[in-house]
Amino acid sequence: MFQRFLGFIYLSAVSQLVSLTGTEAECPVQLNPQRAFVRYRGSVAVNCSTSVSHKGIGWEASEGAVPKTSNSLITWRVSHLTEWDIKPFCYINHKKQCQVELPITVYKTPDSVSISFVNHRGPMIEEQQYELQCDVHDVAPVQNLTVKWYKEQTLLNQTNFTEDSRTPVNVNTTLLIRPDRADDGAQYWCEAELDLGAEGPQPPPKETSGLVELYYKPKHSSSTEFNIIQKDEVKLTLNCTVKANPAPTYTWHSDHLKEEISSSVLQSSTLKHIPYQWLEYSKQRLAV
Repeated sequence: MFQRFLGFIYLSAVSQLVSLTGTEAECPVQLNPQRAFVRYRGSVAVNCSTSVSHKGIGWEASEGAVPKTSNSLITWRVSHLTEWDIKPFCYINHKKQCQVELPITVYKTPDSVSISFVNHRGPMIEEQQYELQCDVHDVAPVQNLTVKWYKEQTLLNQTNFTEDSRTPVNVNTTLLIRPDRADDGAQYWCEAELDLGAEGPQPPPKETSGLVELYYKPKHSSSTEFNIIQKDEVKLTLNCTVKANPAPTYTWHSDHLKEEISSSVLQSSTLKHIPYQWLEYSKQRLAV
């Protein structure tokens, strides 16, 4: 019983000592806001105040330092913040000098966000695999960056970065796609988002890329209509249709045409000077 009583006294003493030490360790100043998020080259203003009597209060910082004063409220202010690793703190002389550091995040949205194909140019072939790349230039802090991939308005994938860097960096991420005919004309794009948390700027700053549109090589589908009334009067339509994106251009060639026709359909009015024998031969060839 006596040992348990001594143990209780010891624990109470330790608890009081910890409480006393914690109270003495507190610095009697308040920051408003308690942390800051500042766009690079942007402005910032944070108040430091106290409700106790003191022998001087001030701000120490590599930009915007405030000399010691007897006031109860002072403001750290910078109109164009350009230092990435700045660590301002407010100090006060109360019994002894103490200080409180301001947590600050300097951020920068990308100079540019671009999208491109990796090692490919021109139309694509369906069911083959292609690689898209999104390049994000000069962004900070990269550990708060998310790159999102979209097809039209549908989110396909996203990438977060674990690199810890306060200063701007260039990053890229890729996406593999295997398009089919249903994707003809579909638009892909990427978006860089800086999410600095609930206390950061809302909505989170975003920059988007341009668009890449899927194009396909031509797929031919041709048809021919013949209506031979008599040897010297022919009604003929030749129809050459090509499915492609972007839309193709057409040019008809023949030794019997006096001009080149830029149309998918060749009418009998254009063919009236073509010999009947050639039409019969063409009919047989196109019917195969």
